[in-house]
Amino acid sequence: MRTWPVRTTGPATPPPPPRPAPPRARTLTEWRPEDPAFWERAGARIARRNLWLSVLTEHIGFSIWSMWSVLVLFLGPEYGIDPAGKFTLTAVPTAVGAALRLPYTAAVGRFGGRNWTVVSALLLLLPTAFVAVVLEPGVSYSTLLVAAAVAGVGGGNFASSMANINAFYPQRLKGRALGINAGGGNLGVPAVQLVGLLILATAGAAHPRLLPLIYLPLIALTAVVAALRMDNVPTTRETGHALREITRDRHTWVMSLLYLGTFGSFIGFGFAFGLVLQAQFHDQLDTPVKVACLTVLGPLLGSLARPFGGAWADRHGGARVTLATFAAMTAGTALILTASRLHLPALFLGAFAALFVLSGIGNGSTYRMIPALHRAKARDRALTGGADPAAAEAAAHRRATALIGLAGAIGAFGGVLVNVAFRQSFLTFHNGDAAYLVFLAFYVACSALTWIVYLRPSRHRLSGV
Repeated sequence: MRTWPVRTTGPATPPPPPRPAPPRARTLTEWRPEDPAFWERAGARIARRNLWLSVLTEHIGFSIWSMWSVLVLFLGPEYGIDPAGKFTLTAVPTAVGAALRLPYTAAVGRFGGRNWTVVSALLLLLPTAFVAVVLEPGVSYSTLLVAAAVAGVGGGNFASSMANINAFYPQRLKGRALGINAGGGNLGVPAVQLVGLLILATAGAAHPRLLPLIYLPLIALTAVVAALRMDNVPTTRETGHALREITRDRHTWVMSLLYLGTFGSFIGFGFAFGLVLQAQFHDQLDTPVKVACLTVLGPLLGSLARPFGGAWADRHGGARVTLATFAAMTAGTALILTASRLHLPALFLGAFAALFVLSGIGNGSTYRMIPALHRAKARDRALTGGADPAAAEAAAHRRATALIGLAGAIGAFGGVLVNVAFRQSFLTFHNGDAAYLVFLAFYVACSALTWIVYLRPSRHRLSGV
């Protein structure tokens, strides 16, 4: 008998549920920024995402670090603090932040850039909450000193952020990337000053607690975003060894001194500028609002100028841009000294604004010199000593990262010296003229040092710096 197949019908078998997408790895499995194919395929996109998130977290860190440059403007007669005491309050967080930059740099290699960014962002909650609780008339000066010292944790963020971003970008783009990262972070100084100005102009000088209270939710949001979207670059934990290596290199101390002249000027003037205006031109600037309106200008211009310094250094060479910057800073300081002696507020403000811009350009160019310097040394080792090029390149990266942390720490300590110089000058002479003379002499010395070590024709000169 003939038969036919019969198709039976019944309840359809449900399709298997879709498999959930695997979570994004926190540590990248491969990272080869110097490989053009890899960079075009995936590297550039990942690096950009981490760069902008790094800028955000570093920006908040700078705001917390420099918060005392604004809070001192709220400390009226009811707090019983003289100008010298206020300069001390701005110097203390600068010193603590400088000291923290070395361990923060090492933490990137030990814990991962993304992981440490989250931890360092959460640490900012401590000084912000502390000052929001204690800041009121009648608080002891020692308590204010402790609150200012704890704010130094914001200064460490810069070193870990720069060390992290240095690992993400190829050599040809480091100057621009580091300049954007640092410039965006530096903008935290004028940002917190602008917020302080808005509080002074609306709520008044009697409400300084509003400033830290505004930043508390921003800190929490920043930590969450960094945890969700940033990456760890696969690295070795050899930062401590690299630090020991670079301390035996004379270029380490030359670069640290140059960065002390550029970044030390920027952060020192950023902390002290409002107090200098208050003390030196108190007749014209007789209210905190007037002072705050001008205080924000200099750090804003300096922060915006920093990426240009890095980009120009990529194009023309970091040493050339740095030398031109120090020469111009010498001229700008001479104008400031002249304006101070002749009591010309307009010239004083214009020259100081120029000095902020120049310090920002110098920040970008000197930091661009660091990876270029170690790359040039690695190239020389490979050509003359027969070293493996890949191994020499990896060693150069580790040493450059270590030097970024060390130079950042020494440079930040320059901010302490600036505030101490102003404090002593106003205590002794009731003006800042002695401090300006010291700054002028130092910029002349930095100009000479840059020329002698990196630009003077010599058979020992490293090319490409």
